[in-house]
Order: sequence, then C-alpha cells, then structure tokens
Amino acid sequence: MREKPVAARLPALDERQRKKEEFRTWFFLTVVMAPVLAVGIVAAYGFIVWITQMLVGPPTYH
Repeated sequence: MREKPVAARLPALDERQRKKEEFRTWFFLTVVMAPVLAVGIVAAYGFIVWITQMLVGPPTYH
C-alpha cells in the first residue's frame, strides 16, 4: 500500500498563514542567507589567493 505524499498529510494552511510563512522565508533568504553567502564566497576566494601566494609566491611582473 502506498503512503500519501507529504503535502497531502500536512494540515491545510489558510491563505494568511501561508503568506506569513512565505514572507518569513523570503526575509530569511534576503536578509540572512544572501549576505552570509556573499561574505563566505569573498572570504573563500581571499583564502585561496592567500594560500596560493604562500605556496607559489607573490605575483611577479616582468
């Protein structure tokens, strides 16, 4: 016997509650996750450049 999909087992949310959850999700993604990811990506790039320069040496221009 097949189980019902997860969405079918959850209680139906009214429109107001769904919009509230949608706003909270959007707020979390834009205010928390986007800046954290941006800082993390820049920090990772800087770390890679730093380690590379430690192993290979600073860039030289001829």
